[in-house]
Amino acid sequence: MRIEIICTGDEVLTGKIVNSNFSYMSQKLEDVGLSVVWGTTVGDDRERLLEAFRLAASRADAVIVNGGLGPTVDDLSQEIAAKATGCELVLNREWFEKMEAFFTRRGRAMPPNNRKQAMLPATAEVLDNPIGTACGFALDIGPARFFFTPGVPRELRRMLEEQIIPRLLAKTGRPVTIHLKRFHSYGLGESHVDTLLTGLEEMAPDGSIKLGFRAHYPQLETKLLVRGADMDDVRRKLAPVEAEVRRRVGNFILAEDDQTLEGVVLQALAQRSATLAVAESFTGGQIAARLSPLAGAEAVFRRGIVSRDPAQLRGSLGLAPAHAEASTEAASEIAEALREKTGADHALAVLVDLDDGTDRIELGGTICIAVSAGARTLTRHSRLLGGREWVRLGAIEMGLDCLRRYLQGLPIDEKIDFEKK
Repeated sequence: MRIEIICTGDEVLTGKIVNSNFSYMSQKLEDVGLSVVWGTTVGDDRERLLEAFRLAASRADAVIVNGGLGPTVDDLSQEIAAKATGCELVLNREWFEKMEAFFTRRGRAMPPNNRKQAMLPATAEVLDNPIGTACGFALDIGPARFFFTPGVPRELRRMLEEQIIPRLLAKTGRPVTIHLKRFHSYGLGESHVDTLLTGLEEMAPDGSIKLGFRAHYPQLETKLLVRGADMDDVRRKLAPVEAEVRRRVGNFILAEDDQTLEGVVLQALAQRSATLAVAESFTGGQIAARLSPLAGAEAVFRRGIVSRDPAQLRGSLGLAPAHAEASTEAASEIAEALREKTGADHALAVLVDLDDGTDRIELGGTICIAVSAGARTLTRHSRLLGGREWVRLGAIEMGLDCLRRYLQGLPIDEKIDFEKK
């Protein structure tokens, strides 16, 4: 199936807002085996919108149009869709009443211009939007099926997953169940994991399993797209393949599916009824920021202290001044003092020394990590290459991953692809 995505709006076209909706839609479609062939961005211009709709109708089987469903004068999707199909805009009474109820529940009167959102092409099929006032709809323009979606990301995402993807899969005529299995890892590059997993797809000789990757430093997502007659068939095919991924990638897998690294860490601590304190330099408190907002963190996360200067971390813990450079010895002292001062069961210290010089990819930095619990403190020393942001993100991820490994009884000092040997 040939799919095109059309994103509308002057703000998107001029770059005033980042077009994250296109990225989300394309990835979600790819995850279920549907590939986007064309992507078009059009401003709020009637002639150019009409031209884009007609061109897409001539070359695509299905088209998703994002944006232009609001109540203001520059929201043009319904009007241009009606013009492209040669039909009139009519009031959809059912949606109009839903909008009125939406405002009533919030104790507000519906503004008159919101009526525009219930004016749909006469041939349109309504796509429900249970969390907003922008009514999605679908219709045919020429031989192509068009799906019109709101620009608000959370409304788009729900409509795409609940309304549009099931219709697209049905349109393919393939009566199969599709499941996406995801593994999240840190420390191995995409080409390295690709090599480790050579021959994995051949474990399903019928071609029902497709291997893919999405790199977003510092993590890598490894994806298995599985097709089967039903979920039992999918599980049967997937079981030996996912077991092989775990065997080959091993300790570098930090989470699976919707899990996150920080969620895995928090869960492991909560299962022990244990508490945690964190000391960070250079990372700007981002380790604490990933842990502390999670549900249940109030019973686990004791305290986070942050300073750009490790000497100030020492001072806040009552430690004597020491050499300013990061070291595993300094990280150990800070972690142990932090655990004692806060009464936490576990303490994590992450110290960073950034190299002097111009911020270039060849710059680099030294990362020293200590995890302290009870009478035992483990340390990790690493040299990461890359600019300031690369080192900062790597230090955050490495710190959390060392804590994850500690809690799971794994070695915390396995070499990774991103560090200088």
